[in-house]
Amino acid sequence: MGSADSPPDIRNAAELNATFNCCADNSRLPVPTRSVRAGLCREWSVSTLNFARPAALSEALELLEGDVWTILAGGTDYYPSLRSEVPRSQVLDISQLRELRGVTQQHDAYRIGALTTWTDIVSATLPPAFLALQQAAREVGSVQIQNRASVGGNLCNASPAADGVPPLLILDASVELHSHSGTRVLPLQSYIQGNRRTARQPDELLSAILIPREAVAGNSAFMKLGARRFLVISIGMVAARLVVEDDVIQRAAVAIGSCSEVACRLSSLEKTLQGQAVKNWSDDLVEPSLLQSLQPISDIRATAEYRSAAAAALVRRTVAATLAAGR
Repeated sequence: MGSADSPPDIRNAAELNATFNCCADNSRLPVPTRSVRAGLCREWSVSTLNFARPAALSEALELLEGDVWTILAGGTDYYPSLRSEVPRSQVLDISQLRELRGVTQQHDAYRIGALTTWTDIVSATLPPAFLALQQAAREVGSVQIQNRASVGGNLCNASPAADGVPPLLILDASVELHSHSGTRVLPLQSYIQGNRRTARQPDELLSAILIPREAVAGNSAFMKLGARRFLVISIGMVAARLVVEDDVIQRAAVAIGSCSEVACRLSSLEKTLQGQAVKNWSDDLVEPSLLQSLQPISDIRATAEYRSAAAAALVRRTVAATLAAGR
């Protein structure tokens, strides 16, 4: 390796990697601050990066209390966002906090640790109300992404197209936020405040997603529309959960994503569905007026007009699939 005044020889990639790997946790790592591409040539200068990988939640919270950090979990959104640039902020890698991974049952809720991967969700034994979440988990990127990406990271990234949000909304999910000064719980709908914006404070860490037991009832389904089957950012997606007793819909929860800045519940539609006999279900129950709260945008994937039409079709198909799952 060269000194700070002498750029490293990038032909010796193993030497450069070894420098990163041998650094102790919670240390300052040498990193290239700029990469200039000219054919196959690159020029490097070397700076430092504050990087911490705590082994316990208490240690992570202590670090967050003292400074501003970018929190790194699976890294499947973070690394692509760098776009070949180097990190400009301190990085707090929480991937070793094992207490934040897994799905457990508590006396009043199901607890999904923030570091639980989508593969963990797919393989977990869960009630039918979680089927929509498990179906969404299979739609997140590729299998390799599902093995790394975390449920908590999906929520903290707060993309309007986050696959995990609609299935969690129909489960009345809340998020648990830890800081050095205490813990607070927010409804998921309140936690996500806009495109890439959340209610998390700089000294807080999202530690878990909580599903109340009363929401773990009925059957559910998830559908996603994209330009292809896998490895796609959605044009629209819908999750539905229905509780049916004596062939009557007693409770309904329907959420839609990618059709407004923040995924949301369709409360007007839910009220329409409640009390309906299953035998009376028809596509006509999903009237366009029930979707007027949506604010779809036009982008590279679809126009706003197409999204509006697709949203209605997705809602109809998802509700029908949920009813079919309960028969």
